[in-house]
Amino acid sequence: MTGWEQYRDVIEDREFPTVRDWRERTGGKVIGCFPVYAPVELPYALGMLPVGIFGGGNRIELAHADSRFQSFICSIVKSTLELGFIGKLDLFDGLLFHSICDPARNLASVMQRNFAERPAIYVHLPQNMTSPSVVPWFASELRRVGEALGAVAGRPIRDVDMARAIGAYEVVRGLLRHLYALRTEAPERISTAELYTLARLVTLMDPAESAPILRDAIERSQQRQERPKDRIRVVLVGSFCEQPPLELIESLESAGCYLVDDDFLQGWRWARRAVAGGGDPYEALARAYVEDSVHLSTKHDLRRPRAQALIESVKSSRADAVIFLGAKFCEPGLFDYALYRRALEEHGIPHLFLEFEEKMWLYDRVRGEVETFVESMLFTEATA
Repeated sequence: MTGWEQYRDVIEDREFPTVRDWRERTGGKVIGCFPVYAPVELPYALGMLPVGIFGGGNRIELAHADSRFQSFICSIVKSTLELGFIGKLDLFDGLLFHSICDPARNLASVMQRNFAERPAIYVHLPQNMTSPSVVPWFASELRRVGEALGAVAGRPIRDVDMARAIGAYEVVRGLLRHLYALRTEAPERISTAELYTLARLVTLMDPAESAPILRDAIERSQQRQERPKDRIRVVLVGSFCEQPPLELIESLESAGCYLVDDDFLQGWRWARRAVAGGGDPYEALARAYVEDSVHLSTKHDLRRPRAQALIESVKSSRADAVIFLGAKFCEPGLFDYALYRRALEEHGIPHLFLEFEEKMWLYDRVRGEVETFVESMLFTEATA
C-alpha cells in the first residue's frame, strides 16, 4: 500500500501506534493535546511529544463517561474521558486543555479528579484581542504553561529549545499550507480525504518525521494527472474541534463536492504565515496567535468578525457554496452558524447546514442531502 491510504487506520487507532513507536525508540514522554489550539512547541521544546487527542471516534463505545456529563454535551468531550477510563490514555504523561468552551473547560477538571496521576494542565487563551496588553499577557501565560510542563519533563524549559521547537513546527505548518494551497487550486489532484488523513497524521508524529511524508505527498499530488469532475467548489466550516468520520468527508466529496477550504484540525495549522524568529520565543508565539492566526470559532477577535472571515474564504478560494458541518451540541459552532447564515444570505452565497456525531455509521441521509444541494446548484448554473 502506498501514499496516504496506509495511514487511514493509523489516524483512527486509539492505541496510538505511531506514538508508542516513538516512545519505544526515544524513551521520551508524551503530552496529549485537546483541540482546538494547543501550544505544541512547549512540550516539544522539553523533549516530549505533543499528540492530538480528538476523542474516541466511531470505534469507542461509551460505558463510563455518560455518568460524568449531561446528555447534551458534545461527543468529543465524553469520548475523550472514556479513553481515560478504558486505559487508552495510559500512554500519556500529561494532558493540555484550554478555554475554548465550557465543556472543554470542565473536562480538564473532571480528568484531573478521576486521573490525578496524570497532570491536566490548563492553558488560558486570550479573550480580548484588542487590549494593548494581550501579547505580553499571553507570552507570560505560555511561560507559565512551559514551567508546568517542565515539572512533567523533569527539567526546565530553555529559550534555545523553544526556538528550535518553533522552527520544527514551522516546517510542518508550511508544508500543510502548501498542500492546502494545492488542493484549493487543483482539488482533483488531492482529495480532502487524503489531505485530512495527512494533516491528522501530523498530530500523531514528531514533526521531524512527518515532514518527509508531507513533502512526498506534495510531490505525488503535483505529478498526478486527473481531469476535473463536474462538481461544485465548497468551503466547509463547523468542524474545528470534534472531527467528522473520514467516511463522512469521503461522502461529501463523492456526492459532488470539491472541498476547497475547511477548518479541520485548525489548531495544528493555526499560523497564516511563519512565526517571526529572534527575540523572546514566547512573545513571538503570542504575537503570531494574536495578530496572524487563522480564523478560529473559539477565538474572539472583534477586529475580524467571524462571518467576514468566511466570506473572504469563499471569495479567495473561488467557492460556489458553503457547507456548515457542525458537531451536535457544539455551542461555539451553532452560535457561529447564526452569524454565517446572515452573511451568506446577504452575499447571495448558497449554503447547506449539516450536523454530525463521532458515532455516525450511516451516511446515506447526509449524502442524499448533499447530492440534492449539488444538483440544484448545477441545474441553476446550467439554466442561468
